[in-house]
Amino acid sequence: MAASRAIDPLRLDVAAFAAAAGVLAGAWPAERLPRLVAATLPPPEGQPRADIDWRVVGERRVLLGAGVGPSLQVEASTEVALECQRCLQPMRLALEAERRIYFVEGEDAAAALDAENEDDVLALTPTLDLQALVEDELLLALPLVPRHEVCPEPLARALVEDDPAREAADHPFAALAALKQGSRPS
Repeated sequence: MAASRAIDPLRLDVAAFAAAAGVLAGAWPAERLPRLVAATLPPPEGQPRADIDWRVVGERRVLLGAGVGPSLQVEASTEVALECQRCLQPMRLALEAERRIYFVEGEDAAAALDAENEDDVLALTPTLDLQALVEDELLLALPLVPRHEVCPEPLARALVEDDPAREAADHPFAALAALKQGSRPS
């Protein structure tokens, strides 16, 4: 039996991995995914960011319009902190991504097939950075407008009664009404 070579998830040969029906899984510290870190809030003081748990399964599968070729089933999960867009308070969110990606020869073929298929289609490259792919999938899984189901406390409205700028902001047509009243014929 031949000794199997260690598979580097940062330089994955997708075609060989899929042909061998390979499976890779692990956990990365969140700091190894800098775009995801930048898109989320830091954890509460003294707490580390949650690790990124991931799993990738390679297979040769049929893609409509392209025949049998390499594909990856990509799964990733973590927990992130985001700012609720209702109450503007931090919120914790379990983030999960799961996607099947097919690979074909050439950018043009990938673009054409991607437009025709529900699953994602990418151009086959000599090596693929799984870490970047997992980060892409988690970024795509982030909600467009993060918000609590029920906010822990409503957004406080600070009203200062003596502030004319605040009064104008509360009543945007107040200045127009004053002008209208002042221009009435007597």
